[in-house]
Amino acid sequence: MKELALKYGCNPNQKPSRIFMEEGELPIEVLNGRPGYINFLDAFNSWQLVKELKAATGMASAASFKHVSPAGAAVGLPLSDTLKKIYFVDDICEELSPIACAYARARGADRMSSYGDFVALSDTCDKATALLLKREVSDGVIAPDYTPEALEILREKRKGTYNVIKIDPDYTPAPVERKQVFGITFEQGRNEVRLDDPKLFENVPTRNKEFTPEAMRDLIISLITLKYTQSNSVCYVKDGQAIGIGAGQQSRIHCTRLAGNKADIWWLRQHPKVMALPFVDNIRRADRDNTIDVYISDDHDDVLRDGTWQLFFKQKPEVLTREEKAEWIARNTGVALGSDAFFPFGDNIERAHKSGVQYIAQAGGSVRDDNVIETCDKYGIAMAFTGVRLFHH
Repeated sequence: MKELALKYGCNPNQKPSRIFMEEGELPIEVLNGRPGYINFLDAFNSWQLVKELKAATGMASAASFKHVSPAGAAVGLPLSDTLKKIYFVDDICEELSPIACAYARARGADRMSSYGDFVALSDTCDKATALLLKREVSDGVIAPDYTPEALEILREKRKGTYNVIKIDPDYTPAPVERKQVFGITFEQGRNEVRLDDPKLFENVPTRNKEFTPEAMRDLIISLITLKYTQSNSVCYVKDGQAIGIGAGQQSRIHCTRLAGNKADIWWLRQHPKVMALPFVDNIRRADRDNTIDVYISDDHDDVLRDGTWQLFFKQKPEVLTREEKAEWIARNTGVALGSDAFFPFGDNIERAHKSGVQYIAQAGGSVRDDNVIETCDKYGIAMAFTGVRLFHH
């Protein structure tokens, strides 16, 4: 198949619309549904991310994409009982395979942003992963293959309209890519930089120069995630998964704050008070996720005031106070942080430190690198200057 007609482009008024190959055949097969223009943008960007993560780490990888940026990305490390509970997969009877764990981590990192996502899997989608996908609000999935059981499960999702795409894992695009804006064609070489190259982490200007193997893995995950995130972007990673992604911000500090706030929410969801919230029976998954998000925030009264809390809880929970939140966040350590370009000022490091960052990889090259290094040294943070910018537009 050389081309595939689409219902419309980014918006319903943008017609006609299609995807096509100038040379050769499309490397995909639509097994179910009718993916749209934005679906394919998410699918192809997310597939590149997980394919690169798998190549760099040797581990099954998954990504959750929304509006051409990842909401989550992860490798398939086993899930602790705590993570199983906060990702709401502790009731699955099927043993969670590495690819299922990767998906649970990618989807669970930022459940608010992942709502209605497009999913990419580096490995064959198995029954366990399909069962997790089945109950989430999602637009579709792209993977190199599907087991018969998994495909049957996914074909039943969304009244039979769920988008399921199979991609040729051996497909390699041309080294030069093109796109049009305002009728003008842009051309550039593909960004083929290898982000698992140890040489990228040799320039360490901070006093602390030690990166644990786990930190190196997490920094690589962060940089690969940023390679497919709309710029400016910053990514916090812990234990093999993104826990906070700030994408598409005009200011670097706003990226760092946005991603840091998401990382804090991920960590706060593991607070005993949050894990013990007494939800009413049969609460919708989206309502539960939103309720947790509000409960953690300074707007907690929106779900705790009399006449409202009964909609969500069997008993009225105690407030999670600012003091309790601050004390809990202070326990988060060992976080890795990547930036798709240099940090211009030390304020980014100050904010990162508040969310437990101990390892950083960034391009370097700011006129205020000295201020950034000084701030890292103040907190004992190890930082590498990679010399590589990862803008993505």
